[in-house]
Amino acid sequence: MTNIGILGAGRVGTNLAGKLAAAGHHVTIGARSPEDPAARTTGLTPRIAFADQRTTARTTDIVINATPGDSSLERLIDLRTELYGKILVDVSNATHDAADGLPGDLCYPGSSLAEKLQAALPDTRVVKTLNTMLFMVMTAPDTLATPPTAYLSGDDNQAKRTVSDLLGDLGWQPERIEDLGDITTARATEAMILLVPHILRRHGFKPFAVSLAR
Repeated sequence: MTNIGILGAGRVGTNLAGKLAAAGHHVTIGARSPEDPAARTTGLTPRIAFADQRTTARTTDIVINATPGDSSLERLIDLRTELYGKILVDVSNATHDAADGLPGDLCYPGSSLAEKLQAALPDTRVVKTLNTMLFMVMTAPDTLATPPTAYLSGDDNQAKRTVSDLLGDLGWQPERIEDLGDITTARATEAMILLVPHILRRHGFKPFAVSLAR
């Protein structure tokens, strides 16, 4: 059982919160303001609490970044003190919106949000994962006809092992977790977001993941 903080009260954050709480973890969802709609829903589950993002980062052991990727860097730099010494699990992709609201160009071409976060937060152990699928697959990988892959990127091997254990609580089998190496490998998985708008325009909002076939 771990105290897990999730920054972001949207579909990604609340989806992860529900599954992690069901696995026995104490979860706090951090939203930007007390007026966030999550404040009216998360109290229904005893293991899920609600707080502002600063309190969430300060009072939990592992923090998941589920904030919009194009503003994540600025938000998390502001939480540098609260994130000191902790594992930061980054599941976001940093893109500019296209005209139809779907993901567009990368915010950090030639780099990645995860790399920017690690450079800005040197005393925080950043692990990138779960950013190559629609949010519902994050917590239900077995629902896809083809077994999906969850990629890991990060400089700290112990942090990646801890995150792998959390992925297991979300339903991921060890053989479907692919450790790509250090944090620079996150630029490869973040670039996979460029496929997403084309798939969504052709097939609609149906669950899928960008996976490694063997």
